[in-house]
Amino acid sequence: MGTSYEDAGVSISAGEEAVERIKSKVRSTFRPEVIGDIGGFGGLFAFAQHRYTHPVLVSSTDGVGTKALIAQASGRFDTIGVDLVAMCVDDLVCQGAEPLFFLDYIAVGKLDPDHIEQLVEGVAHGCRQAGCALVGGEMAEHPGAMEPGEFDLVGFAVGVVERDRLITGKHIRPGDVLIGLPSPGLRSNGYSLARKVLFDGTPRSLDEPAWPGAAHRLADELLLPSVVYAPAIAALLPIVDVRGIAHITGGGLPGNLARVLPEGTAAEVRQRSWEVPRIFTEIQRSGDITDEEMQKVFNLGIGMIVVVAPDEVYKALDVLRIEGHRAVEIGQVVAGHGTVRIA
Repeated sequence: MGTSYEDAGVSISAGEEAVERIKSKVRSTFRPEVIGDIGGFGGLFAFAQHRYTHPVLVSSTDGVGTKALIAQASGRFDTIGVDLVAMCVDDLVCQGAEPLFFLDYIAVGKLDPDHIEQLVEGVAHGCRQAGCALVGGEMAEHPGAMEPGEFDLVGFAVGVVERDRLITGKHIRPGDVLIGLPSPGLRSNGYSLARKVLFDGTPRSLDEPAWPGAAHRLADELLLPSVVYAPAIAALLPIVDVRGIAHITGGGLPGNLARVLPEGTAAEVRQRSWEVPRIFTEIQRSGDITDEEMQKVFNLGIGMIVVVAPDEVYKALDVLRIEGHRAVEIGQVVAGHGTVRIA
């Protein structure tokens, strides 16, 4: 008998079993616009064009970075799919778009149906939170390129917005107010630095307390799933004149808030206006990291910033709090040249 694909490290039967396991999870995300079913060569989404006059499609793609290594080391794969969805759909809503559908790509060293099932359950959970359909994806087994247990996770999302309701930041003016939506953990950013300072040198165990006296493990803290802000922003947009939205990912508050500031403006952020989660203190202390470096790498407890006019602040805070976020006023827009100052 000649050499088989399985001899090369690729199991077609394991892939088929994984697909059967995830079918119900994928279907649980379907919206009325989804036609067809899992297993086709492409996901089918019947665009509800009658809802829009001049629809603009908005797309985004992202991954989970080296947070995947924490999931791999802890053997927990059920939450990181939520991170993947959040990274993509929360980019879409920054331009006012409603997330419509999502696709994922999972690469593994050795295909384990249990592993795939947990990953896709996380993705499906994130899609249900965001209100978008998981219409397709791909699983790829890469023996030789990746070791058994290793994986990478990438996503792609598409949303829609009326052209005259696109949020670009061009209407932001000095005097506008910055409202921050809290993030309890790192989301999916800065993990390379966090891993270096927490596990190199005097290494810590993922099973030990997150910090002295903590009631939960370090693994639990580092695997906190990202908050999905899309539904709250969707609830806010019809009620409040939102002038700009910044998703705080890689680059921290300075790097991401600066992306929405128009010419002639700058921003001042008051870090004392919210409580920075304890994990950031532990990371900074462990690596003797400067405040400036922390600010440009991590979100420091703010995952999304909404820019509104001063007379819209209380209304915006009310809506966001009703949607389950302890939103707070964290600063203001001033005249300047695109800089973001954190004090």
